[in-house]
Amino acid sequence: MICEDTIKVEGLTKKFNGFTAVDKISFSVKKGEIFAFLGPNGAGKTTTIRMLTTLLNPESGVAEVNCFDIKKQKHKVRNSFGIVFQDSSLDDELTAYENLEFHGVLYNVPKQVRIKRIEQMLKFVGLWDRRKDLVKKYSGGMKRRLEVARALVHHPKVLFLDEPTLGLDPQTRNKIWEYIKELNRKEKMTIFFTTHYMEEAERAADRIAIIDRGTIIEEGSSQQLKKKTGTKSLEDAFLKLTGKKIREEEATSKDMMRMRHKIWRR
Repeated sequence: MICEDTIKVEGLTKKFNGFTAVDKISFSVKKGEIFAFLGPNGAGKTTTIRMLTTLLNPESGVAEVNCFDIKKQKHKVRNSFGIVFQDSSLDDELTAYENLEFHGVLYNVPKQVRIKRIEQMLKFVGLWDRRKDLVKKYSGGMKRRLEVARALVHHPKVLFLDEPTLGLDPQTRNKIWEYIKELNRKEKMTIFFTTHYMEEAERAADRIAIIDRGTIIEEGSSQQLKKKTGTKSLEDAFLKLTGKKIREEEATSKDMMRMRHKIWRR
């Protein structure tokens, strides 16, 4: 099966208790492309990524990941991607190696392939010498690097990253992106990431979709976005498209916060 687009989305919508978190969005991501979802908190970035990774069912619309329908072919979709969530999902009571070993077994990676791949990925993120340490002894940056390594054990075709450098210091953020961009170059892996860091989107992404209030309001390369808005920086383009007013009502409503808490802990 040959797909021109690794990710294809048409009219995707998600609601929570009457609140429209994602509103009829459509976009596509080509094979080997680094694609960014740039938007403020509560814009619908995480909800979108959770639908694409089959953790949430959309109300309406269609989406394919690696040619597989996210509603009808969930198992095939899940086997074809790797993901790094905002919040750590590592087992702190296991070693780094054991976390990757468990992931490889879960995805039915053959033992000999698994052994080689785990070593390759731990060396790739600079953690091979700490492979026998319990994860609870790791710093936040080390944990994030380990999550990137774990997401790659089963040779996924696309890597989803939800705010991958949130809360990390600038040096660690820079290193994480060195790993990701090298991965994209070497393995031609498609990268889909969400962020609210302007410089991160501008430096790393081939194309950027600006999302706000659950709607994609513009997309293109950083240069294209600046040209379309007549601005000199991506930040100015972003503010021109989304406005400068601080908005808290959607992101801080009690119903929405309770719903997010439930979803993240399913």
